[in-house]
Amino acid sequence: MTTDIRYRVVIRCPKCGEKYILRGRMKENGEYETGFKRCVCGNETDLKVEATPE
Repeated sequence: MTTDIRYRVVIRCPKCGEKYILRGRMKENGEYETGFKRCVCGNETDLKVEATPE
């Protein structure tokens, strides 16, 4: 059994109000790996990220 916990990650863009709900895993540096690159408005840096374990 692996201890690799999956997370439900909610990413919100304050610039356009778009919301993304993804699944991901926590990397060693504390960030979440979901495959998300940028918002449809082009925002890559100013994103609000919330995560809860599944």
